[in-house]
Amino acid sequence: MTDHYPAQSHPQPYTTGAHPYDTAATPFDGGSSYPPPPPYDPVAPEEPAQPAAHRARARRPVALIAAVALIAAVVGGGTSALVQHFADNGSDSAGSAVSGTTVSRTTAGTVAGVAQAVSPSIVEINATTSAGESTGSGVIITSDGEIITNNHVIAGADTVKVRLDDGKTYTAKVVGTDPDKDLALIELDGAKGLKAAALGDSSKVKVGDEVVAIGSPEGLTGTVTSGIVSALDRDVTVAKDQDQGQGRGQGQGQQGGGGNWPFEFGGQEFNGDTGSSKTTYKALQTDASLNPGNSGGALINMNGEIIGINSAMYSPSSATGSTAGSVGLGFAIPIDTVKGDLDALRDGGSS
Repeated sequence: MTDHYPAQSHPQPYTTGAHPYDTAATPFDGGSSYPPPPPYDPVAPEEPAQPAAHRARARRPVALIAAVALIAAVVGGGTSALVQHFADNGSDSAGSAVSGTTVSRTTAGTVAGVAQAVSPSIVEINATTSAGESTGSGVIITSDGEIITNNHVIAGADTVKVRLDDGKTYTAKVVGTDPDKDLALIELDGAKGLKAAALGDSSKVKVGDEVVAIGSPEGLTGTVTSGIVSALDRDVTVAKDQDQGQGRGQGQGQQGGGGNWPFEFGGQEFNGDTGSSKTTYKALQTDASLNPGNSGGALINMNGEIIGINSAMYSPSSATGSTAGSVGLGFAIPIDTVKGDLDALRDGGSS
């Protein structure tokens, strides 16, 4: 054995090379009766246990460190999960989101994320009337093809064609209209499995909130713009007559408003004459770029929820026809107004 033994209480005999505990060793020459050391007792405690205990003690700090690291990892993971939980549930009206337009976690809060999630729910509408053709936008609200849009987009239409984000086209029928709120509900023939938009809560909208607008300005399907909510509860007046709808002049032989999207605000007329038949509603104001053809499209919060239906925009008074463009003064019907009117629209709406 290489381990050392415990010290003895008696003096060690002098030997010439023999182990001190070797009972067969010859005692010191000289005839002395000096007794040999007692035989080795295997039961007696050995010092080798001390190094083992020492090693055990040495291992405890390592084990303790490992345990602390494990606890830290668990606590850290729990904290991360807790933070993620609040991140997932902290957004306004997240529970009201309809499957299909929720923004992915990796792109939440970005224009790209909103556009990717919501674009499949926005359509282009082409309405043909006796006066010509108009172009507008709409929002899919059910998987079987119910679409909300502005009344002035489809007013007086003989036929309504709808083009989806993926390029598919459908014929649509007008289910109900509400000229007083400038809202209309149309339904696609034979559609199913469409991606319905999530309708948000416009009562929670605040000035300065970031928003995204999607529509078909000048027939450019799926155009995405962004900005903020500039003001709340603007009293906007628009025409109810079919010959004053926005988008006129964009199709062949179109008559009427010249694409200027006429409306009134604060007692003044903008973009032309609204006519004698008109209606006023409370609107959200936005600086997201809106142009003729955006009418009926979506104003969307950064959770991917529809908070308004775009309905009017201001162009400089010198602009006419297709030169009328956005200067950052756009208006949208709050989505709470839309939700409150849906049952009536499904029943045919008001005349």
